[in-house]
Amino acid sequence: MNQPKHIDSPLFTLLRHEDVQAFNREKTAHTPVDFRGGDFRGLDLRQLDAAQVDFSDAYFRSADLRGIDFRQSALEGASLAHAQISGAYFPVELSADEILMSVNFGTRLRYRTR
Repeated sequence: MNQPKHIDSPLFTLLRHEDVQAFNREKTAHTPVDFRGGDFRGLDLRQLDAAQVDFSDAYFRSADLRGIDFRQSALEGASLAHAQISGAYFPVELSADEILMSVNFGTRLRYRTR
């Protein structure tokens, strides 16, 4: 099993310090953003502009993700254990059951195939 990691990136450092507004400003010059396997446990990420960010295999245990629009983000393999997700949008390929399993039991998100 992969362990959460800290990514050597100024954008990642901004999020680790919960400076979401600065991340949103700086992100436009760095899109797409690769945060695969990143450690976002316990962070308050409300207001995050998550479009074009790859969060595959990332850890969001107990993070505050309320209101984030993940529809243009990659979340395959991410774990949402005990995260707050009220008002968040997720990619249409993720079923509600899949999201709830991840929040309640920490399972990795798996996309539906059509």
